[in-house]
Amino acid sequence: MVPAIAGSADMTVPPRRPFYTPREVSRHCTLTDLWVSYLGKVYDLTPLAKQHKGDVLLKPIIAAAGKDISHWFNPKTGDIKTYIDPQTGCLKYYTPQGRFIHVPPSYPSTDWDNSFGRPWWRDPSYEIGILSSKTRFIRIINTLTSQEHTLEVCSEENMWEILHRYLPCNAHATSYTWKFDGVPLDMDKTLQENGVRDEDEEFEQLTIDSDLFTPSILLYFNDDLTEY
Repeated sequence: MVPAIAGSADMTVPPRRPFYTPREVSRHCTLTDLWVSYLGKVYDLTPLAKQHKGDVLLKPIIAAAGKDISHWFNPKTGDIKTYIDPQTGCLKYYTPQGRFIHVPPSYPSTDWDNSFGRPWWRDPSYEIGILSSKTRFIRIINTLTSQEHTLEVCSEENMWEILHRYLPCNAHATSYTWKFDGVPLDMDKTLQENGVRDEDEEFEQLTIDSDLFTPSILLYFNDDLTEY
């Protein structure tokens, strides 16, 4: 959960679910740190992996660690994709990557235990955040020290959330006024809402490498030093 930052508009409002970039999700790709994303959300399946450690049905999930598995699902129902078995005429889950945890066997089985309750893909307790639909890079320049850092951020994040991403680079980030093109930024708004346009599509149409132009945010030091 993203901690509160001093100076945000309304501290009585519960913090919203954090946004994650696909790159961040991809870093959690081990049996003891297993994230996946699907249908626009990010899930930490580490507890599931721990509970079913050694189970052969965990193998497809381990193989998908750190990846987006939206192609496993029917976006209209939120359930695993299904198909009609041509031999039995029964509706079955479509799992070409292999049957996994909580998917019933293809045929009746005496050792199938369905007392687990809701399947993991319908269990909200695993949800930890939202997968960004579009990420972008920005350059943050500290005018006091002349230090520069390039960050990948989520287009849906407001400036407070982007500031949180920048804190490891500068623990005193809240002691600065953030400006773009000479204008102070509204920290409760997104980059786009602050006039920091995402021009990737325009660059693509003009066959210009978007990496050659990264918007710059300038930080101007205030009077106090606040550390988080």
